Amino acid sequence: MKHATLAFIGGGNMASAILGGLRGAGRPADAFVVVEPWQEQRERLAAAFGIEALPVPAKRLREAQLVVWAVKPQLFDGAARAAAPYIGHALQLSVMAGVTCARIAAASGSARVVRAMPNTPALIGQGIAGLVATPEVSALERAEVEAVLAPTGRLLWLEREEQLDTVTALSGSGPAYFFYICEALVEAASDLGLSAAQARELALATCGGAAALALQSPEPLATLRERVTSKGGTTHAALESLRADGVAEALQRAVRAAAARAAELGRA
Repeated sequence: MKHATLAFIGGGNMASAILGGLRGAGRPADAFVVVEPWQEQRERLAAAFGIEALPVPAKRLREAQLVVWAVKPQLFDGAARAAAPYIGHALQLSVMAGVTCARIAAASGSARVVRAMPNTPALIGQGIAGLVATPEVSALERAEVEAVLAPTGRLLWLEREEQLDTVTALSGSGPAYFFYICEALVEAASDLGLSAAQARELALATCGGAAALALQSPEPLATLRERVTSKGGTTHAALESLRADGVAEALQRAVRAAAARAAELGRA
């Protein structure tokens, strides 16, 4: 699909991340068309990427071999009704939470659907996305989807669509959990005498470095944790406090709550 037209329904952050990656990789501006109702965002997209941005679906969408759904889930039905006359021939790629392959196929008129759940680090090419495809999607089309999403980060194919609810809860929502925890670390360190800037730099570098170490190591996370922890030491005191407060159980409940909400969106 190197020179094929890609249509985006919705031009927000995730669409911008994909567009930025593809334009940076050399895809020409005239290979894209975006449907985005907000004029201010259309102007930003045109200025940033030199692409055509439409306020409503139009005949130009008929040129698209791949349609990327990047609207908020609650806006999908209305957006699909407007776009359906133009896109039934195309492969459908969704980055929406909760909206099922069946709903996308019924609304678009195309049984060839891939659902992807990326996360916001895709904005800097450091994301990870879980993907699932309907049986009608060919191996070549899977490869085409991979080429479109590759600039956003890692890709992980799943066997069952319901697994995407867990992906949504873990990695899709996960950056917010990370930021929430880092906010608490920064506040604690600031209370203990560091400046907010010093605490932020230390917290983010520590968390980022720990993640990089874990990604490169074949050892279990528990082993890596134990290597930092000496009985009776500072890390041991902190972990005992976390255990006493039930932090692990609270995080597990949070992931389950997000997964349940993703499933609810799919039934909407």
